Amino acid sequence: MSTALTERRREILQAAIEIIASEGYANLSMRGLARASGMKLGALQYHFRTWEDLLHALADLISEEYERSFDLLAENSRSHGLRETARFLLYDTPADDTLQAYRLFPQLWAMAQVEPVVRSLLDDIYRRYLDILEEGFADAGSHAPRAEALALLSMVEGSALFLDRGRRWARDAKAVRDAVYGIICANYPEGEKTDA
Repeated sequence: MSTALTERRREILQAAIEIIASEGYANLSMRGLARASGMKLGALQYHFRTWEDLLHALADLISEEYERSFDLLAENSRSHGLRETARFLLYDTPADDTLQAYRLFPQLWAMAQVEPVVRSLLDDIYRRYLDILEEGFADAGSHAPRAEALALLSMVEGSALFLDRGRRWARDAKAVRDAVYGIICANYPEGEKTDA
């Protein structure tokens, strides 16, 4: 069987993402995924022989979606600067639509504690975001671009724990994103390098 992502494999992986995002990673099993995908366990195992095969394919799909986001983010960073890069990260990340990132990421964090392939996936995603942001901060004149990039990334990613739908502070999500963006705008006026 080819390792290429067929339409059916993509549908199965999307069902896995939905289970993880809505029910939690502890509720993802081969049998449950087969049921959610409308197939028998043997049919699922035709596409993903083992749990590890499923996890690797899931990590590959998530990585592909984020690669698209990174390409757009890098292009945005080069053409528009730090403020627009921060805006893109806070409001416009395409992976949010496909992956339900705000619901998925807390579950991926938990999975990363027990599944090395997921830990590696998250490390790669954060490294790419961090590189792009660090370059943006450096271009904006930051004296500590790595630290500021880490701080921004921490705020954005940490907000998923507090602002996810169904959480107590979910209604504040836009206000929090606006506040983070306001911090960037206040510290890095458009078109100016700063001595921050």
